Amino acid sequence: MSRKGNCFDNSVMENFFGHLKSEMYDGEYFATVADLTREINEYIDWYNNVRCQERLQGMAPIEYRCHTLAA
Repeated sequence: MSRKGNCFDNSVMENFFGHLKSEMYDGEYFATVADLTREINEYIDWYNNVRCQERLQGMAPIEYRCHTLAA
């Protein structure tokens, strides 16, 4: 980046990594990198397909997208 960094540049990823750290591996120990990678992949799948959000009318993100596209 050639310009000064701004906290809003990457706010979506910062928010995701905050959730990842607090919900998935805060205080956990992983014996291998493969274990950590597997857990991160499972968390991303859960984050996108299962996790219900109040701001999405109680639906998971993928359900909300499908519901919006169907309308």
